[in-house]
Parts: sequence; C-alpha cells; structure tokens
Amino acid sequence: MKYFLPLLLLLSFSSNAQRIENILIITTDGFRWQEVFKGMDSSIANNKKFNQGDSANLYTKYWAATEAERRKKLLPFIWTTMAQHGQIYGNRTTGNKVDNANPHWFSYPGYNEIFTGYPDSAINSNEYPPNPHTNLLEYLNQQPAFKNKVAAFGAWDAFNRILNEGRSKVPVFAAFDKLAAANPTAESTLRDAMLEDTYRPFGDAEPLDVFTQYGAIDYLKNKKPKVLYIAYGETDEWAHAGKYRDYLEAAHTVDKWISDLWKYIQSDPAYKNKTALFITVDHGRGDAIKEEWTSHNHDIKDSYQIWFAVMGPGIPTKGEVKAPQQLYQKQFAQTIAHVLGQTFIAEHPIGEKIDLNH
Repeated sequence: MKYFLPLLLLLSFSSNAQRIENILIITTDGFRWQEVFKGMDSSIANNKKFNQGDSANLYTKYWAATEAERRKKLLPFIWTTMAQHGQIYGNRTTGNKVDNANPHWFSYPGYNEIFTGYPDSAINSNEYPPNPHTNLLEYLNQQPAFKNKVAAFGAWDAFNRILNEGRSKVPVFAAFDKLAAANPTAESTLRDAMLEDTYRPFGDAEPLDVFTQYGAIDYLKNKKPKVLYIAYGETDEWAHAGKYRDYLEAAHTVDKWISDLWKYIQSDPAYKNKTALFITVDHGRGDAIKEEWTSHNHDIKDSYQIWFAVMGPGIPTKGEVKAPQQLYQKQFAQTIAHVLGQTFIAEHPIGEKIDLNH
C-alpha cells in the first residue's frame, strides 16, 4: 500500500501535464548576443559615426547602471516573461556558447542551418538558388498533425528560396508578397495596400518589419497555424547602415511585437498553455573591433556567435543559462521538432537535439 499513493500521484500529474501542440519560431536578423545580455553598448552609442547625433536619447531610453538593468530596458519581454518562464542561452561571459556551425556567418547559410540542421558549406551566397535540402517546416507540413497548418512570414525576399516554397508547399509570405488572396480579411487587405504604397528604404528585397508583423498576426488569428515562423530584418539592415539608434529601436520593437504575439497566444483557447516560443538569430556581428559591429562574415571576428531563447509548457524554467557549454545552430531544427514531440528526418545529416531538461 505504501507504493500505491506515490504511483497514483505520479499518474495524476502525468495526465494533467501540458502538452506542446504548436510553436512560434522567431528570428531577428543579425541581432548580437552582446546587446541581448549586456544591453546598450556605450562605446558604440558614444561614437558620432554610429549614434545618429542622438546619444542623449539613447542614454535616456536604454542606459542604466548595470547590465541586468540595461538589457531589461532594451528587451523587457525577454528579460521578464522569458527569463521567468523559459530558458535563454548564449552569454559568452559565463562560458555559455552558441555558435554557427556553418563557416560563412551570414544570412542564407544561417537560416539554412536553423531549418535543415545541416550546415552545408556549399550554401555560400545570399543569392543561392532554392534550397535543395528538406527543411523542418517542410517535414512538419508532411506530418498528419501539422498538415496545412505550417506557414512562414519573412521580411526578406530570399525566404522563398531558403524555405523552397515551390517544393515544400509551405506558404511563405516574404518581402512584398501579398497576403489577402490567401487570407482575405479587412486587415490583410489594408496591410497589402499599405505594403504597396510604403516607402522602401531597403529597396524591393525587403519592406519594413511592421508589414511582416501585421501580416503574421492576422494570419495567426484567422488561419490558426500550428507552426508559424516570423523573420524580422531591420536589426540587420540598420546595423549594416551603421545606425545604432535604429538598430536598438528595431530590437526593442521586435521584443514588443513578440510580447503582443504571446499575449494573443495566451488569450486564445486554440493556443493557450499548449504553445512554445523559440527565438534566435541567423548570425552574429563583429565586436572585438568595435567598428566592425556593423558587419558579419567569415572575415569578421566574433560574427559566428549567436544566442537563442525558448519557452513553453513542460519546458523547465531556467532563466539565463549560465553553465559553460558549447551549442550550435545546427541543433535547433531537431530541438524544435522534439519540443513538438517529433523527430526530424531528412536525406542529409541533422544536428542532435539540445536537451532542454538537462
């Protein structure tokens, strides 16, 4: 009899445990781990070449006495909700390292690595043709539980090739792709009209992130995907332009948008308490030479250094993970699959999953 009660309690707990049925995957292009974990970098903010003549506003909005305060001012959702309920990796000052495994350290190779788990060195250009490798979204879309419930929104037009929309049959709304035909709502129609007429600071390859956000959240509300990928791009664009104020503002806005998405998820019975959130980046940026923060590639030291955060029901709460370890971007695909109770299988090698329970 003394064994019966603990067993009964264990069975009761297991039957009531929350199960992850959906996931929201988010990337913000080239956003450095340095700002994620330390907040605003004063050496860049003080540099007239980068602060856009507005260092006073930067200090008012994002400066504080400690790194913990600065990072929370910049990214309040990540450092409140995710820190309290999830796991955050990549603070190299504690020895917690997350790296690109691909040798190139820029966007197409990074996104390929995230979604295929295969750091193919042959993918060596942002103009690379449609991806020959099966990606995780494509694989999930072939599984009965997720069939026709997978979608992607990306600011950059290359996502049509990276995710091989033609072969994968996953709807990819990239750059100036229109949404209303696939999701005919008043909001999507207005979004498409504004997208057509908007100022294009990055040319025809990429609109402002606001259109990606509003398209994605309208699709989330009306199509109820089980797997949704959202890729923001302004953090990379403003960094390349050397505009540190705009880079920080873009990151702060992305954090706010993620908060909005999470609030909606927690208000909708289709998603509440059965949805995970995974946030990461495609590559890092320079830091050893401060003026190289604007750039990234194999010749820019430190730009292989990345980070990620994850949260969801049943995923242990660890907050900032400070244990020394070495993780790689190629592990993300199988980790995301595992969170959904799946095993990602493809024709190429796939990095092993990260043990989020360890």
